[in-house]
Amino acid sequence: MPWHITLYNVLTQINNVILIIIGIPFGLQVIYMLLFWLPKKKFPKSEKRHRICVVISAHNEEDVIYNTVKLLFDKQTYPKEMFDVFVCAHNCTDKTAERARAAGAIVYEFNDPDPKHAMVSYALKYLYDRILECGTHYDFSIRLDADNHVNDEFFALMNDAFASGVQIARPYESALNMMQNQFTRACGLYYIFDSRFSSRVRERLHLDAHVNGPGSMTDMRIIEKIGGYDTKSICEDTEFCFKRMLDGYRCHFVEDAVVYEDLPSSLKDTMNRNKRIASGNVRLLARYTPRMLLNTVTQFRFSFIEQLLTYFFMIICLILCTWLPGYYIYAALYLGLNGIFTTAAATAAGLTGVGLYPLLIIIGIALGALFMVMGITQGLLLVLLDYKKMGATKRRQLISGALLFPFFTVVYCVTMAIGIFCRPKWNKINRNTGEDLAEEDPVPEEKTE
Repeated sequence: MPWHITLYNVLTQINNVILIIIGIPFGLQVIYMLLFWLPKKKFPKSEKRHRICVVISAHNEEDVIYNTVKLLFDKQTYPKEMFDVFVCAHNCTDKTAERARAAGAIVYEFNDPDPKHAMVSYALKYLYDRILECGTHYDFSIRLDADNHVNDEFFALMNDAFASGVQIARPYESALNMMQNQFTRACGLYYIFDSRFSSRVRERLHLDAHVNGPGSMTDMRIIEKIGGYDTKSICEDTEFCFKRMLDGYRCHFVEDAVVYEDLPSSLKDTMNRNKRIASGNVRLLARYTPRMLLNTVTQFRFSFIEQLLTYFFMIICLILCTWLPGYYIYAALYLGLNGIFTTAAATAAGLTGVGLYPLLIIIGIALGALFMVMGITQGLLLVLLDYKKMGATKRRQLISGALLFPFFTVVYCVTMAIGIFCRPKWNKINRNTGEDLAEEDPVPEEKTE
């Protein structure tokens, strides 16, 4: 058999295996979407009020830190004497510390000239150490970013979960600036998918939630047991979740507690965000996959492999941007240049697979299905179900975002693939929300059901 036929057949078989591998995580996402009808988990209301410490790391965040802290004291329904807000001003050259103190926070300034320590993980480690040393007992912590806002019942809802035995939890993540432009509408829908669909299904099926950052709650007994914050990677929030799962803790989802974060509003912002996410998470996968696979078998705990399958999307993005287009362009050119247009012709030539015409049809159907099922349909369903959590007063305000959702997915995929090869640093972020929000409540009015 000629070498070019053998090469084509080998590459086709490799491609078939790759399609199966990437089809498993995609299939899991489809299942999450189809189970949207599952009722959300509600935790019994607790009469006991536990003491809370809020931890915020900030690097040159003078534009947003005042509002973030002030709104906690002004808007939370939780008793003010039962929570304290701690801010770590990390290597700040602006007025972050002064603004945070003016809003009522307890501020620690941490200046570390070592460029290797210019990451949020070191700021959190420093802050938790100071909290453990301060002599005040706290029952659980809530971690926020410098730009985050939360719904008025946030602390009370996390307290209910804690009183029910939850030691680690994540909230519903929404966008503070979802209505800013068409890009943020589509971007917001992408990130909200994991809250409304994936996280709800995980909680109802007793799988571990992905506790990865803004609004996360942690039992302070865990922090004390591990000797403070014990992760130092650039995606320290994901690593913290992995490590606690391996320690035997369960991670939960408190859906009515909503955190609003400033999402990327442009391609440049998305690129900067995804460089950190992709670079950090790929390295975490390489480090933790063996142990998590072993625990899947030894503990019969599907949550480990479910976490891996979800974070494997970083690798899938790279495959979608390199191997798949490369293979199908090669296959189409090979078949066309050799006059192999039908499946019968391909079989007669000794090739594995189909001819050019069926191949093009398959590609068209696959792209159409991805855009409709994993794109527009998914976006429209999110808008139909949860538009109020997105800052909209009417569903039609977000229809354009649902229609653009598949195109943002392509942008997300490409930027993630690029981000895998980057080594980003913790730099000042260009915020879309700042002092213009000081005199008004930026959080959409969303009452728990």
